Amino acid sequence: MQTYIPRNLESNLKYSLDSFPVTALLGPRQCGKSTLAKHIIATKKKIVYLDLEKPSDMRKLTDPEFFFSIQKNKLICIDEIQRVPDLYPVIRSSVDENRTPGRFLILGSASQDLIRSSSETLAGRIHYLELTPFTYEELIAYDRSHYMDMMIQWNRGGFPDALLASSDEQSYMWRQDFIRTFLERDIPQFGFSIPATTIRRHWTMLSHYHGQIFNASKLGQSLGLTHPTVRKYLDILEQTYMIRVLPPFEANLKKRLIKSPKIYIRDSGVLHALLEIEDTEELLGHPVVGASWEGWCIEQIIAALPQWRASFYRTSSGEEIDLILEKKKKRLTFEFKASMSPEVSKGFAGTLKILKPSKAWVIAPVTDSYQIPQGATVTNLGTVLKELTAHA
Repeated sequence: MQTYIPRNLESNLKYSLDSFPVTALLGPRQCGKSTLAKHIIATKKKIVYLDLEKPSDMRKLTDPEFFFSIQKNKLICIDEIQRVPDLYPVIRSSVDENRTPGRFLILGSASQDLIRSSSETLAGRIHYLELTPFTYEELIAYDRSHYMDMMIQWNRGGFPDALLASSDEQSYMWRQDFIRTFLERDIPQFGFSIPATTIRRHWTMLSHYHGQIFNASKLGQSLGLTHPTVRKYLDILEQTYMIRVLPPFEANLKKRLIKSPKIYIRDSGVLHALLEIEDTEELLGHPVVGASWEGWCIEQIIAALPQWRASFYRTSSGEEIDLILEKKKKRLTFEFKASMSPEVSKGFAGTLKILKPSKAWVIAPVTDSYQIPQGATVTNLGTVLKELTAHA
């Protein structure tokens, strides 16, 4: 497969560079930020690209104020900006002297909250964009034999080197190496002094709770850690794009709603590597298969509608909707079933009457779409994504 550049993000990135002095492209390590950035800046005539993982490029910023001043008429792209957070005040000073759009493109492997100094220092000067690993929607754009692609991506996840590996074995080895490097090198680079073995145990334990309600006390007891420490480790993994913390639905209903979030490993391939699931056949026979399908589908849908507010619905009596998306007065609901003959719970129809969604889907690995009496459409992920993006 040739290099794929997401069209929506490409146009958004070009717009941001034409409109804001500083553009930040954020996302997990190895998801393709540098590839996208180089593709875009290749169209620019005057550019400077700095990779802060290279000592030679780091030396160029020994005196960043001087460097930025002599490059003031060029687009300066700085990769792995989180390695040198002291650059933000200097970037702000340079931008304040010349607020021309497209002065800086900075790439980072952590969320806006973790790179907090950029938000505070560059407020009003910076625009943020987020890049995810490959999505299923992007994969369909390449290969219409998407059922096989779906199984491959679900098993391997969306990181390019894992997804495009020549075999499941090679993909699995890459993901194991990715996990090891992330824990041993990347986490310390963010300034966290945590033993790699400790946070790996935490991450692995979270993989066993994938798709479940987060209980810090229970998790802490299993790991021998305090409640605040468990929460701290969760925050680190969330802010480095490894974990999704899905909040509970909030509304004034005559129901007692669960108030704790649900936890998902964001990339399905990383989830399977943490659980030592090596191929699709092993995945389909593993107890996590249903939760894995749910988490993978959730990531695809949220990536398709990033501006929508995402949550889940669960009552104390067990009534549940896996995913709710809301924007203004519009509400969409989704259930996920890893079965060719999906069945919904007895209270499903009543829950839909309470939530009153504009549209309700049950997403399963089926070929044809059909209506069920409870008021939802059973369909496959590709069909839903096509409908969502057409009306986004």
